[in-house]
Amino acid sequence: MSTVYTTRAPFKEAVIYQIYPASFHDSNGDGYGDLNGIRSKLDYLQSFGADVLWLSPIYKSPLKDMGYDISDYKAIDERYGTLADWDALVADLHGRGMKLMSVSFYRMDLVVNHTSDQHEWFLASRSAKHNNPKRHWYIWRPPKYAADGSRLPPNNWASVFGGSAWEWDERTQEYYLHLYVREQPDLNWENPEVREAVWELMLWWLGRGTDGFRMDVINLISKTPGLPDAEVVDQSTPFQPGYAHYVNGPKVHEYIQEMHRRVLSSYPSAITVGESPYSHDAAELIKYVHPSRKELHMVFQFELAKIDSQAVNALLIPATYPLPAFKRIVSKWQKYMHHNGGWNTVQLENHDLARSVSRFLGFRTRHLRARGAKLLAILQTTQGGTLYVYQGQELGLANVPSQWPIEEYKDVATVNFYNEMARRRSKASVNPDMRDILDGINRKARDNARTPMQWDNTPHAGFTTATLPWMRANDEYPVWNAKAQVGDKDSVHAFWKSAIALRKSHLVFIYGDFELLSPEHESIFAYTRTLNDFVALIILNFSKKGVEYGHAIAAGTKLARLVESNVGRGADSKDVDLSEFIMELEPYEGRVYLAGD
Repeated sequence: MSTVYTTRAPFKEAVIYQIYPASFHDSNGDGYGDLNGIRSKLDYLQSFGADVLWLSPIYKSPLKDMGYDISDYKAIDERYGTLADWDALVADLHGRGMKLMSVSFYRMDLVVNHTSDQHEWFLASRSAKHNNPKRHWYIWRPPKYAADGSRLPPNNWASVFGGSAWEWDERTQEYYLHLYVREQPDLNWENPEVREAVWELMLWWLGRGTDGFRMDVINLISKTPGLPDAEVVDQSTPFQPGYAHYVNGPKVHEYIQEMHRRVLSSYPSAITVGESPYSHDAAELIKYVHPSRKELHMVFQFELAKIDSQAVNALLIPATYPLPAFKRIVSKWQKYMHHNGGWNTVQLENHDLARSVSRFLGFRTRHLRARGAKLLAILQTTQGGTLYVYQGQELGLANVPSQWPIEEYKDVATVNFYNEMARRRSKASVNPDMRDILDGINRKARDNARTPMQWDNTPHAGFTTATLPWMRANDEYPVWNAKAQVGDKDSVHAFWKSAIALRKSHLVFIYGDFELLSPEHESIFAYTRTLNDFVALIILNFSKKGVEYGHAIAAGTKLARLVESNVGRGADSKDVDLSEFIMELEPYEGRVYLAGD
């Protein structure tokens, strides 16, 4: 066990609640969620147990990628409100913190791998090729030419969202790099002027009251010099995944350490988390978070999030997996960060992931769904690291109905994928069968998490009074909503509140050592957490059938009492002897035992 890992800090013990502003609550009836809508729900968030709010981007944006294409870093998009509304929200949050209420921090999404093509920096950059001080703020390259003289992109990198990662600019006769959609040109972090501009805007927001940043795809900001071609892994397309040339690039740590010196060191209480996609190497990712390196507090790694995908470049094509594989991933990150002085994020949902009860338990109906959602709540709240909860997760919200047609999906990645697969299949059939593609989209698409928050059973789930919201509400909202659950002691919402309270009252769940039990068991996910004299035993049945499970943990008799159950087992349940036990678990039953308190 690393003493660095067990050193207490507020960011480690916080519960961070992510809000997708467009879908949270609409206060003015225009069909989009907004800042004042968030303010109106602070009592709900406070009573739930959130310590920190993290907002997905609310900056001015053309919304080609739902706000991750920023056209002005110092302006609030009019859909969400104004800077005055932002200031009022921050004041409300900090005011509640001064009164010892639980919601006391506010964190912004920092998106600086790329901007919008409508940002003034890029408009200036593309205005002229020569004698242009902004030209090298972005990554421009001349074309290549085929043997027949046809123009080709500078390399064969694929955009994450499909097609080439390069876009031709007719005016200046060069290509610019965009790892995501063509309206998101990548910034050139090699240019010190770019870095200075990023430090300045970070200081501006910190000075205005934000309490930290979630840094979007921060591990992609450094590219391999020369931008070489990617290895060909898919013969069906000329464009190949270029991850090897921009994931955890050669200067990424140099840049983030500079960020720490220039910005973060002046705000030691600011919470920082980096998004680190396409990298599952723990030894590589700990470099971002070990305190000795003076970079970030933590990163999001997505190894577990990708377990049900066929490949990193085929995220909307589902794959099956055995429970032991799921357990190995959880154990890997729990143990590695703990033993090597890093820090974990504990997350099953966010704005880019489908709903966890649908993905990991397969629930499309109400049968056993509440119990399954509580099972996943136990899994999250008993792991070491900072706990993240995504809006609606506390209600056990599920994916959209499988009957939804492609026209209901708004996400650019989903729409591009569907259109590309339809194009490929149309070569063999005039009316290609797309049912399997739609099934994958229903199971995996980002829009599953982006539907309006289900507040009550009124039209559009109480999200808006508009005739039509920006996105359709999940059809289940008349039954599955916050109003129906808040105050119901048996609801998913009540269970999450209780689980968070248990976690906050016992540090073993946050800082304790992790030990996986029965790693090859195909139905049971069991583990212990140990801190000083405290031992927690967590047993989760991921099967739709009842299972008998036994194990021996401690030498000599050590009794542990049941402190949490998702099937209504009371405090009168028998204690468990950790030296040897056997028990019967119902379908999707989870139990937490604690010894030493």
